[in-house]
Amino acid sequence: MSPDPLDLSLRGQAAAVAAGEADPAELLDAALARIEQRNPAINAVVEIFPERSSEMAAGAPDGPLRGVPVVIKDEWPLPWRAQRFGAAEMITPSAPGESGPYLALRAAGATIVGVGNMHELGSGSTGAISCYGPARNPWDTERCPGGSSSGPAAAVSARLVAGAVGADGVGSIRYPAAYCGLTGLKPTFGRSAMAGHHMADVSTTIVSGPLCADAADCRLLGSVLFGEELAGGDAAGLRIGIVRDTVTDDVAPAVRDACEAAITALREETGGEIVEVELADLEAAALATVLIANTEGLSGLSPARLNSLSPELSPIGRGLLKYRMLLPAAASVKAHAVRTLMRRRLAAAMEGIDVLAWPTVPAVAPPLAAPLVELPSGTLSADQANVRGAALANLTGVPAINVPVGFADGLPIGLQLQAAWGRDELLLDAAEALERANGRRWVEALPPLAQAATETTEA
Repeated sequence: MSPDPLDLSLRGQAAAVAAGEADPAELLDAALARIEQRNPAINAVVEIFPERSSEMAAGAPDGPLRGVPVVIKDEWPLPWRAQRFGAAEMITPSAPGESGPYLALRAAGATIVGVGNMHELGSGSTGAISCYGPARNPWDTERCPGGSSSGPAAAVSARLVAGAVGADGVGSIRYPAAYCGLTGLKPTFGRSAMAGHHMADVSTTIVSGPLCADAADCRLLGSVLFGEELAGGDAAGLRIGIVRDTVTDDVAPAVRDACEAAITALREETGGEIVEVELADLEAAALATVLIANTEGLSGLSPARLNSLSPELSPIGRGLLKYRMLLPAAASVKAHAVRTLMRRRLAAAMEGIDVLAWPTVPAVAPPLAAPLVELPSGTLSADQANVRGAALANLTGVPAINVPVGFADGLPIGLQLQAAWGRDELLLDAAEALERANGRRWVEALPPLAQAATETTEA
């Protein structure tokens, strides 16, 4: 094992600090040095503040993450820094503040070492657009890291830190987790810290959540964000639901094969069963989710405000804002009707299963220069393809998790598991069972950037 304490898991670092085997100040210095060394290649961390981080480390209470460095997405205000949402200018003014995730991390004793990059305005699944320049995938720096929590995911994947806080409004934790080979939990709506988010009072889809290498670290960081222990349980006898729909059929062959093999392995590990379920209108559910998320983002937007926004805002970002303003009220009403329908259908389906499984995204990370994916149905934009599998959890509010299950062309593949409302702990149990089934092969895999740096350190 490398002598660098940053190569320990999130829980390993916390245990080392608690045992007096690692010092919070030394961990912070190591994290800052690693950011200086590795971050230029991936642009995951867009701002550091050593003095503020040192103050957090020095004054850290004896919590479950005392002295452990983490990254937080540019979606959350800090007392010394306003959030920017990866944009040259936000629709409504932002200001520094004590956001819910910040308060949770501070109470747990964590050290916020930097702010993670994100897709501009949170409006994309690729991470390809940001006022800071795009974050890059540590597995291939010419590929998308996923969005909108692009920087937090890339930072953990490259092992700049062992844990990061993202946000998921329409898949924004799960997409980058899948592209970067991480475990990423989208909590049940309302369970995780949201105070201070500029849409906290209006959004019915956005949640904060953890991005880590494995399920145990997600359980630890998730417990901090939830403000309650996410106790471990037993996934024995797991009933795994599968559907036959676009989300499983219009998928790149390598992704489909890896996910099917993982589902079989999970069934064998838990002594469970695979149950085919009917869940109609998933495409309508995806459209409804996009409509709801966009109409909820209308606050503060007017033609005058749109025209006054910084010229540095990307043409795509500006176009999406115009699209929001053109949405008819009738579309929003129908979208909420679809939400009610899908909540009822999903609840009925969950009576006969414990988790619902399908690929998180239908193809591995596309090139940053052209975020397109090749599927059996043809060439699609990654945004168009990705939302089909992620939207249901945001629309209905149920928890979902991405679990790494393989590689194709040297890039990670992710399986998504969804559970009934409030059963976040079960998802973590199932993810840990899947890790046992594959010998932790995928959660312990390191991207080339981290491998090369580790080999240099050990030499």
